[in-house]
Amino acid sequence: MIKIGLYSISCSGVWFNDRPALTVEEFIDTAKKFGYTGVEIDLKRPHGSPLDLNTKRCKEIREYIDKKGLELPGLAANNCFASVIPEVLENEMLMVREQIRVCKDMGAPILRVFPAWRGVVSKNGIASYDPTRFPEYYGANIYELEMNILACLKEVTKYAEDAGVVLALQNHEPIIYNYKDMLAFIKEVNSPYLKACFDAPCEGWTPERQSDEYISAATREVGDLQVFSHANGEFKELEDGRVEMIPYNLGGNYKQQVVTNYPAFFRTLNELGWDGYVNFEFCHMPYHNFRPLGYNDYIENQLRLAQIYLSRLAESTKE
Repeated sequence: MIKIGLYSISCSGVWFNDRPALTVEEFIDTAKKFGYTGVEIDLKRPHGSPLDLNTKRCKEIREYIDKKGLELPGLAANNCFASVIPEVLENEMLMVREQIRVCKDMGAPILRVFPAWRGVVSKNGIASYDPTRFPEYYGANIYELEMNILACLKEVTKYAEDAGVVLALQNHEPIIYNYKDMLAFIKEVNSPYLKACFDAPCEGWTPERQSDEYISAATREVGDLQVFSHANGEFKELEDGRVEMIPYNLGGNYKQQVVTNYPAFFRTLNELGWDGYVNFEFCHMPYHNFRPLGYNDYIENQLRLAQIYLSRLAESTKE
């Protein structure tokens, strides 16, 4: 059964400056208010940095989640193993090891990891992907980066196994550009503690990549390795109460040619009998009519609409 959760990046203050970031408890309250059944906490400040989370605080957060009647299917790392600098690689692996410790302390079974998260840069109080669109790899060849990513994944997967936590590798650029790239790393590590976080939008917003045929075939090929997933997007509510997706703009040439084909994705997951969480993340600056919008006047309502859209879709595609 597909369950719909909320990822805390949506409320972390990264994408808005009209109000302070929501606290972890306020984020959990928001998920409950809008009908999500689970939460995914971002393991960086302000919500979940291991620097701030000792065992006591982890247990407090988990108790609050339980008190609200929600589930904690997983947590999110923000790691980058694409480097040729030894100190950087060791720092990144140490961070992931600490995030695995947080998972264990909170009782979260999954930690989502990246091969090469490029990060965001805050300008005028709102984050943007633009400055990190083309990360600097100090002249490294792609095979060097892939070898280092692979070596790091093998090492941190051992930490995960010791803690009883499953790592879920996301099909997120850079380095990984589609689900086949993701599967190649997973199969090379060859551990039951490294599985897949296959996200349909990460395959690219082109007619071919979002076709029914492509999304269905990709989902089936990932198959039993799939343990986690995400959805993003923007929505509008029609007069009759229906909710529809609308294209959005990430800035520059990064505009959606087509919206993500969640109907084909959900339908295939249901056909496979998949039982897991698809967590919604509002993970971009909402930019409309030459101005960025805020949490109070846009993002909060998007969280409400996303839950309606995704929950209805999960139910309707069972048939």
